Amino acid sequence: MRPITIGAIRTACAGGTALILAACTSYGGSTSSVSAGNANSSGPEFSLSQINDSLSAMSVLKPLAAEGKGSITVLLPNPTTDSSFKDTAAPDFRDSFQRAGLDASQYTIQLSPGGGQLGKAKTAIAQGASVLIVDARYSGEGISIESYAKAHHVKVIDYDFLTVGGTRDYYVSFDSLKIGVLLGEGLVSCVAAWGVKHPQVIVMQGDPTTDYNAALYAQGYDAILARQFSQHGWKDISNPPGTWDTHIAESEFQQQYTAHKNINTALIPNDENGEPIIRYLQSKGIKARTFPTTGLDATKIGLQNILAGYQCGTVYKPISPEVQATAALALYLRAGVTPPASLLNGTTTDPQSNASVPAVLLTPEWLTTENMNSTVIADKFYKAAQLCAGYAAACAAAGIPG
Repeated sequence: MRPITIGAIRTACAGGTALILAACTSYGGSTSSVSAGNANSSGPEFSLSQINDSLSAMSVLKPLAAEGKGSITVLLPNPTTDSSFKDTAAPDFRDSFQRAGLDASQYTIQLSPGGGQLGKAKTAIAQGASVLIVDARYSGEGISIESYAKAHHVKVIDYDFLTVGGTRDYYVSFDSLKIGVLLGEGLVSCVAAWGVKHPQVIVMQGDPTTDYNAALYAQGYDAILARQFSQHGWKDISNPPGTWDTHIAESEFQQQYTAHKNINTALIPNDENGEPIIRYLQSKGIKARTFPTTGLDATKIGLQNILAGYQCGTVYKPISPEVQATAALALYLRAGVTPPASLLNGTTTDPQSNASVPAVLLTPEWLTTENMNSTVIADKFYKAAQLCAGYAAACAAAGIPG
């Protein structure tokens, strides 16, 4: 088990999670949020609670669109492994801007399969962009983009992925600490539901050297698991090095499982890492609902592993609310209006510069068979027919129409 520092527990306490409440009171943690001040008289109020699937709340921001100057440019990655940027995020940004009253000349949405984002940012600024929305997780050009934008007095929002060491003005994403807490709590619930009597746990993690979020996830679930290890008889068997490479994750798990045959529970930080591990366990004859595992991202294979009883649940980060929050923030910045505290609800710390970054932090959800139909299906994240192919009985049992 990685050491749990008092600072980490205080950070987890700020999330206000029930299972770590005892630790919070012991260490004096408190919930805090950033106060952005009230929007000035020229700007409408907008809160996260107004966001809905129809995007209708964006029309409240039409006065901002009328006041704003320059254009908004969205720079998204377009990896071959994840179509959600092209299929969901990009159209949701377009629809959000249009609902808010921008015309097609006042925003652009660009996807890049690899590098090239810096060049696109420079071109956008030269053509009058006053706000950039940037996800530079794959290009490695985030710092350069943000430095160039700052020199040209252009506001930058880091969307979904913090550019560590960058100079962005704002950050919009899901609360990474709460994601970790949900992973830990989900594992605890699943161990009880599946009747695992003596949990012997391998605790895996992502790569904190390449992903700022991985360390926050680990802080969250380590705080939850520490209580299970110290008070409830769980055994911390193994903590392999972190990775987001699925092949390395599988290799790490196989090595530890070979060395420790008593392992019967796994905290796995995302669905992608979990998939080959679950296939490996199946090859070893492990039966459904006997070996709890966790995941993140609500991928199709992750959801199907949940339906099959080989994964307890997954953390769901619905894309549309995140896009709407980001688009709303960009409209305030374009209009030169202070974003309201009802939208700008937190801060995050850049671990390299130690700068405190004003943030919009959305709340993730823990997904199981109990709420799959009311979340990913209702949100049209997946079609029922797409998800349930080969899993008809499990879908029916979960209340998902075939």
